[in-house]
Amino acid sequence: MQNVKLYKQAVTALMAGALIMPLAGCETTSGGGVSKQQAGTVVGGVLGGVLGSTVGEGKGQVAATIAGALIGGLLGSSVGASLDRSDELQAQRVLERNRVNQASTWRNPDTGNEVTVTPTRTYNRASGQTCREYTTTVVIQGKRETAHGNACRQSDGSWQIVN
Repeated sequence: MQNVKLYKQAVTALMAGALIMPLAGCETTSGGGVSKQQAGTVVGGVLGGVLGSTVGEGKGQVAATIAGALIGGLLGSSVGASLDRSDELQAQRVLERNRVNQASTWRNPDTGNEVTVTPTRTYNRASGQTCREYTTTVVIQGKRETAHGNACRQSDGSWQIVN
């Protein structure tokens, strides 16, 4: 019974996450990849949906899941938009150089934001492409937000968010 409930929560969270995808689709990057704001929207939406799915039962649970996804998506979008190019370059260095579970933290002198990136797992896709799971914690105006993601090394050596 518990597995059925978890399955329903996961499906509801994914459906709610699909609702926030249009929010992420408004921005593009010159390289055709996922922007920081898009990634923040998606990750925040999914996490918000999962958290919302743990509240209530029946129709109330569905409403909480949708609300959690929308709120999480908006918060994630805001966090993603507040990171600038220097933060992105620093995060790429961490993904390239740090060992698994070796965190790197920096403070952006222009924004005052504090960012911590920790690679949590390295793996290879079937194509042989190297990818890493990571956790990012950002402190913006005293508010801490944490997100998890995946990035894969591109042929030019850069890392692109893939989730």
